[in-house]
Amino acid sequence: MAYVLFHMWEPFRKQVIASHNFYVEQTQKRLLSQFQNMEAEADKYGEEWLNSHSHNFDPDRHDPANFYEQAYDESIAFYQMLDDMLNRTRLSVVAGIFHEWDKQLRGWILTEINHWNYGDEIKKAICKANFGDIIDLLEAFDWSIRSRSYYTSLDRCRLVVNAYKHGNGPALESIKTQHPEFIETFGNTDSFYLKYADHTKLKVDGTHITEFSDAIIEFWKDVPEYIHEKESLNVPDWFAKAYGKDQADKSKKVVAT
Repeated sequence: MAYVLFHMWEPFRKQVIASHNFYVEQTQKRLLSQFQNMEAEADKYGEEWLNSHSHNFDPDRHDPANFYEQAYDESIAFYQMLDDMLNRTRLSVVAGIFHEWDKQLRGWILTEINHWNYGDEIKKAICKANFGDIIDLLEAFDWSIRSRSYYTSLDRCRLVVNAYKHGNGPALESIKTQHPEFIETFGNTDSFYLKYADHTKLKVDGTHITEFSDAIIEFWKDVPEYIHEKESLNVPDWFAKAYGKDQADKSKKVVAT
């Protein structure tokens, strides 16, 4: 029987899924639910502004309409700030679930590798590897992740998180060309507007959080229970080099003893 290289222990699978679900559910309950009545809160803010400035009103010099118009503008500005806060909160939630998934995945990979490799080079390489590198490694063991329906959502999530973290840059440019739905255009369909939109226009909604959350759950469900050693194994170069260094260091230690 072929040697088991990776084992997804079922209690661990259930634990990471339960932890993920708890995080998503609680962010909805404790954070996102606070934004359910933004219009009413904005209206109230406008009324409070009007009341707090009523002592400045002089009927002999002021037009009441100007005060009401200013109160309306203040309520609109308040609503826009709430909406921006909601978007940033959603982006933070997305970043939170993605980074936790990424850390748990790398942790699981390293835990399993430590059963058959001893050394620091593999650990360094796994920690340094990017999203694509990790997927390449797992696919080398006949797990066709990129063919799964959840992969596109995971990749979309990665781009959103990177654009949120780094601002203007390659991730945002990829979003603008591949996934423009994450750019707030205010109904403007002009490609010129999209081309010059910056990171402040990055936006996600509740359906995107659900999409990304479901993708992470489906990923964990799809992890094979056992991944076995095989005769023809073509791992990525970065992994092969790190493994080779660890084996060379192991041989030197054996010779030294």
